[in-house]
Amino acid sequence: MSQISGQTDADDLIMFAELVQAGGFSALSRQRDLPKSTISRRIAALENRLGQRLLTRTTRRLVLTDFGQRLLEHARGLQEQWAAAHALVQHEQIRPQGLLRVSLPPDLAQLDLASLLIQYAARYPEVRVELDLSARRVDILAERFDLAVRIARQLPDDSTLVARQLCDMSIHLYASAAYLRQFGHPDHPQALMSHACLRLIDNTGESRAWRLQSEAGHWEGLPSGPMSSNSPALQRELAVNGMGIVALADVLVTHEVAQGRLQRVLPQWSLPKLTVWCVTPGRRLLPAKTQAMVSLLQAAIEG
Repeated sequence: MSQISGQTDADDLIMFAELVQAGGFSALSRQRDLPKSTISRRIAALENRLGQRLLTRTTRRLVLTDFGQRLLEHARGLQEQWAAAHALVQHEQIRPQGLLRVSLPPDLAQLDLASLLIQYAARYPEVRVELDLSARRVDILAERFDLAVRIARQLPDDSTLVARQLCDMSIHLYASAAYLRQFGHPDHPQALMSHACLRLIDNTGESRAWRLQSEAGHWEGLPSGPMSSNSPALQRELAVNGMGIVALADVLVTHEVAQGRLQRVLPQWSLPKLTVWCVTPGRRLLPAKTQAMVSLLQAAIEG
């Protein structure tokens, strides 16, 4: 086998790792803004220099050869080293610049994102921000996101990503004044079983049981209710309109409570906190432009 040496080989090995990560020539062509023919030619040239086939091209997908699979680990190592070096350069920049792609769950739109983005633009005018505000779980690496914010008690292990705990969100029960006037204030969690409650559906399609805790002890139950959904924002609006009692993160009802549209139910009781995570590609050192966005988001969520 030929020796791997020189900047050209390193660049093409990184391209090989990106090709596998993207899942095909067309996808990498869009990501790199390069013609497919150029990518194909460079991969073929790398194979010629190595004297080994790296992959088998089919109409639907790429299939790695045994040698390609073994070489991929080394190629990914080069890719990570380059990403770390690039992050170091960006981290040291006095004036952050370039593109920052951020994915946020839609329910964080309650945080007045317009003001946050205006602050960011004023501080870092040379950074262009692309914000994806959707419920879908983006592929951070394949879609080239710099930052994804996720809300969960735990995240699945993924060696290609780094998850940093941003903050915890307290969760309490809320209802409208009109609902409470009509149906009364529950004086104990067990009384919730005779109230209309708006339950949240998790990603398995099941309604989550309410686990309440206070100095008086613990209670767990699954109250019935007229409507369930997987959207905290929708549940909040239903509660505002008197449809029942809802369990929501305090940060998502700040405006409604301040305006008197919602009020706390069983104020001494709370649900387990949810953690807000900042998930980035697998590099420990955040570029300055990313760190600045993380700091603004943390301040907004913590109020």
